[in-house]
Amino acid sequence: MELRTLRYFVAVAEERHFGRAAQRLHMSQPPLSRAIRQLETGLGTTLLHRSPAGVTLTESGHTLLREAKALLEHADRIKATLAKTTITVGILGDNSAAELAKAFRDKHPDVEIRIREADLTDPTCGLRTNQVDIALTRGPFDTNGLKTLVLRQDPIGAVLRADDPLANKTHLTTDDLDDRVWFQFPEGTDEIWQSFWNGGKPRQGPTVRAVQECVQSVLWNGTVGLAPLGHDLGSELRVVAIQDLPPSPVVLAWTKNDALTRAFVETATQVYRST
Repeated sequence: MELRTLRYFVAVAEERHFGRAAQRLHMSQPPLSRAIRQLETGLGTTLLHRSPAGVTLTESGHTLLREAKALLEHADRIKATLAKTTITVGILGDNSAAELAKAFRDKHPDVEIRIREADLTDPTCGLRTNQVDIALTRGPFDTNGLKTLVLRQDPIGAVLRADDPLANKTHLTTDDLDDRVWFQFPEGTDEIWQSFWNGGKPRQGPTVRAVQECVQSVLWNGTVGLAPLGHDLGSELRVVAIQDLPPSPVVLAWTKNDALTRAFVETATQVYRST
């Protein structure tokens, strides 16, 4: 039983006339009549009493009309949901978002893009709690249950105040910073994420949630944090390369493989490969 056939039946049942129903459906009457006959044969019951004046519903016809209208309304809601042209993107810590935004707008001008800027407590940007459809974020973090694509790898440096004795070094190791106070993330933060930004070792220091909190803590207190090289943090700060840490990947993460998400992944892949 096809939805199209049910729509034919509803039109005939509501119009009480094959001719008027055919006009409503923008089709000729003979194929409409055949479709209803085939529906009755398939169901093994008579749905309509036919007469020169029109049609009336049998008891089975009344039952099918009620159920068919409910089913078609549900199908229309599903279709509307699937046709939604809105995508919510979570963003955390990458300078290439502007290029990606332009490329995606150019390819999909009718899509509404909603942005959720995440803080440092959730590297998935709300993906696991269904607050976003896809995350443009940084790793490493727990990717269990997620689809991911690494777009780029960025080397990491220590964020230091410009007057710090280590700020003029060409490179450092995590051992050089063992006696320093480091940033901490709130309890419950992804353990892989926390360990990486602590240089792979247990640390002590103030709890932060946002990038600007990190920056201000370095300026005011000399706290040590990590950041990708190449970020402009102002003249009062320096980012010194750390030799013994792996790079931080720029990552796309998502859970649902719908058409709009696939389009976003495809666009991001093209943008990052060209930069």
